[in-house]
Amino acid sequence: MNVLVVNAGSSSLKYQLVNVEQHKLLAKGICERVGSSGAFHKHGLDENEHVLDAELKDHNAAMALVIDALLDGPTKAIDSLDEIDAIGHRVVQGGKYFDKSALIDDDVIAKIDELAELAPLHNKAALMGINACRELMPGVPMVAVFDTSFFQTLPPKAYMYPLPYELYEKHAIRKYGAHGTSHRYVAERAAAVLDEPLDELKLITCHLGNGCSASAIDHGVAVDTSMGLTPLDGLMMGTRCGAIDPAIVPFIMDHEGLSTDEVNDLMNKKSGLLGISGISNDLRSVKEASESGHERAQLAYDMYSNSVKKYIGQYIAVMGGVDAIVLTAGVGENCEKMRRMIFTGLQPLGIVLDEEKNRQRGFEREISADNSRVKIIIIPTNEEYMIARDTYDIVYAKSQLVEDE
Repeated sequence: MNVLVVNAGSSSLKYQLVNVEQHKLLAKGICERVGSSGAFHKHGLDENEHVLDAELKDHNAAMALVIDALLDGPTKAIDSLDEIDAIGHRVVQGGKYFDKSALIDDDVIAKIDELAELAPLHNKAALMGINACRELMPGVPMVAVFDTSFFQTLPPKAYMYPLPYELYEKHAIRKYGAHGTSHRYVAERAAAVLDEPLDELKLITCHLGNGCSASAIDHGVAVDTSMGLTPLDGLMMGTRCGAIDPAIVPFIMDHEGLSTDEVNDLMNKKSGLLGISGISNDLRSVKEASESGHERAQLAYDMYSNSVKKYIGQYIAVMGGVDAIVLTAGVGENCEKMRRMIFTGLQPLGIVLDEEKNRQRGFEREISADNSRVKIIIIPTNEEYMIARDTYDIVYAKSQLVEDE
């Protein structure tokens, strides 16, 4: 079964075509600056990648271009749309409705739309991708894979906020988390690397990139996570502030004369590494500046590592120990200096980084010292494969159903 994985953003459309049974990537690409001037389309695998300027007035136009690229030209992957058996869509917010992936119908679409206020940029964009696929590939079954569904196992003591209970009852204000598809994937792969059953392990998984989150996974079940009602909470990120004293919000609004939307924009788009360093939200640029003596860049670097370290400590306490800590995403996979800073000082907890292993580059690997009681593992995330696998499982199961005569 070939599954087209679609991850639609407000001005982008990323995609992969995956043969699930063979675990093979057939094609991938991204349409950038959708709805704006200067739009372009990047398509192809590795050295066969092509980048072309394109007119992309909306997501329908982007999806049509994707189909053309899959069917024709030097990077074609299939001969007919009939070879696309199903479509899997990444959806950030599934709220209280979805504890697992779901076959898309009108009711599912209505719920995704209803939940858009919790992830306005993400859910609305996902709907644009879903509607574009419905129009251009009618009849192809589609599945929604929710970032939040993995965290529906959190106990009330972890997902509730200490606010008046009526607010939870009226508005479903609770911790939903995000990056769940990534955390689920790296937890499964970590168990494989350790050659241990997932349901016998205590894991802390850290998705560290421009967006950051950490999760406590106890015997295969998510019991806590850093992101909250929205993806703003928790760890310091590229442009998001993460957890702060909530009284700061009205203080800034009063003293800076900011509206609700403006202070929300400040916390989501102007804070984090960018806000502290004044240089960039990209850790590579911040690292370079810090090593050249830029004090604010060094402060931003220190704050980022300290934020991760604190959550590791919290989750060790929550689970009463940990067997392995898993790092993934751009920073987690690639920045040896940040990893070293995160784990410095954790030796009394049985967490010892091997400096030589930490300098190595590669794919899935352990980087903990031989005498470390806790394993440290690097797992490159693959959310697209998880989306494709969920889509395959749901569509295949549905195709096997036979109505009673």
